[in-house]
Amino acid sequence: MFNADENDIRFAIRHVIGLDAITDLEPFKDYGEDICDAVISEAARVATEIVAPVNHSGDTTGSKWHSDNTVTTPEGFKEAFKALGEGGWTGIGTAEEYGGQNMPELLCAAVREMWHSANMGFALCHLLTEGLIHALQTSASEEQKQMFIPPMAEGRWTGTMNLTEGHAGTDLASIRSQATPDGDHYRIKGQKIFITYGEHDMSENIVHLVLARTPNAPEGVKGISVFIVPKYLVNEDGSLGERNDVKCVSIEHKMGINGSPTAVLQYGENEGAIGYMVGPENNGLQVMFNMMNHARFGVGIQGLSISNRAYHQALSYAQERKQGTPLDRADGDAIIHHPDVMRLLATMRAEIEAMRSLALYGATALDRGHYDTGESKAHWQSRSELMVPIIKGWMTERSVDIASDGVQVHGGMGFIEETGAAQHMRDARILPIYEGTTAIQANDLVFRKTMRDQGVAVRSLLEDIRTGADDTLNAAADDAEQALDYILTGGLSTREAAAVSVPYLMMLGHLAGGWMALKNKIAAEDQKGSGDWDDAFLDAKIAHANVFAAHSLPRVKSLSQTILSGSKSIEAVDPKWLVA
Repeated sequence: MFNADENDIRFAIRHVIGLDAITDLEPFKDYGEDICDAVISEAARVATEIVAPVNHSGDTTGSKWHSDNTVTTPEGFKEAFKALGEGGWTGIGTAEEYGGQNMPELLCAAVREMWHSANMGFALCHLLTEGLIHALQTSASEEQKQMFIPPMAEGRWTGTMNLTEGHAGTDLASIRSQATPDGDHYRIKGQKIFITYGEHDMSENIVHLVLARTPNAPEGVKGISVFIVPKYLVNEDGSLGERNDVKCVSIEHKMGINGSPTAVLQYGENEGAIGYMVGPENNGLQVMFNMMNHARFGVGIQGLSISNRAYHQALSYAQERKQGTPLDRADGDAIIHHPDVMRLLATMRAEIEAMRSLALYGATALDRGHYDTGESKAHWQSRSELMVPIIKGWMTERSVDIASDGVQVHGGMGFIEETGAAQHMRDARILPIYEGTTAIQANDLVFRKTMRDQGVAVRSLLEDIRTGADDTLNAAADDAEQALDYILTGGLSTREAAAVSVPYLMMLGHLAGGWMALKNKIAAEDQKGSGDWDDAFLDAKIAHANVFAAHSLPRVKSLSQTILSGSKSIEAVDPKWLVA
């Protein structure tokens, strides 16, 4: 069961975030309600009619690796991707000078939500391609931009990100791939793993962004450069030349996102794959982090997407399934009337609506941080940097629990693959892991986004949350500030701070979610009687916000207490005792 939730997206953009948040920015001054509504409606149609129908087959059949080192995607994937390209969707966020539409991140985020909810395994290809385009627009030479970005914006080529090696996961300092100068290019040799859509049959060419070391590069992360390595070399006129020295030696058999081929790529089995350096030598991590931050925000949206898919799947089942007579209800009523099923569905929906608004708020912060001017620009750059780890960490962690609740609503049938509920739980489980685990997001939040500026950015967020807050949200903000003060002044060691970094991230996530839930409630109350929205729709939003306040927001206090008392208890545990 797929539902794009386009009306709720439209409401959040209009009344919770506000279109004026972006229309006073020069590139987006013409983005009125009519344009936004048209984009949302058409994106919902594409998601419903083109992307969602190939979700189940993508999960059951998966992508297939062949002995000639090629990969075929599930039936229908190639045609669906071609339709996205022909419809202009693959370049929605790309700058106009490179063939894109330069659509605001606010709308791009809304479109991504629908596509990843419809079929996450399929939409991952576009997510990585968008990230590569973003990195090249930020760091590549003009010649590189003109050669590689337009075909990706058109959907003819796709992109990947190549960091991980078999011996080096998060520890990029230990990567071994080598890049040897050879005239105006480099010869790349090495092996990369976990490469999403590293090989497939949906595009004419695949552009890999690869981390490698040049000869005599410094040790550690200071000696890493980044290179464009196309699957097929590109001639001066833009046509494709011979096959580069890179091949897919296998794809992974995974728990979820089976439609997406996760490749092991071998570079330089012969003379070496031809690659072109992006940016200055030994500056590869900075270039790659530009792509990773874009991707991390996108993965946060995936958390929202899979949560929404799991919710609508569970809702559809609960409306039809009859099992027992619900308390104080008539014989034959569906299980949706059981109080605990109602609790599960209502809390799922409450968190999804809060997550949706938070994702759109984060997108607006990215828009304003890029295009705003003066002091406001610096404020929004800081705010967007703060929001990315919160959105990525909190929304992906919650997606696992929400998808699990979706299985619970189904009962035993949720554990059976034929209902489809299990797929959402399997797909969700990767989200807190890839593009930087929750612990990596949390460490970034504690050390770089909190301790480095002595809490200035977080206190600014708390100040905004308190503006217009009710007593419940104010009390939660007080709990969060108490935890913040302890992290800054409690004399914690680095290890102790890291031990409570995930609770700190989740605390701020629940608090920011509560902020957005209240904004939804206020907006719905304001719209009552306007005639623009059905009263039942508005009453539901008010009720869902109240559910968040009662069931999700109290976790801020419990997580605050964990931060105040939990770090030293973790450090007091001897690792040897865990083996007993």
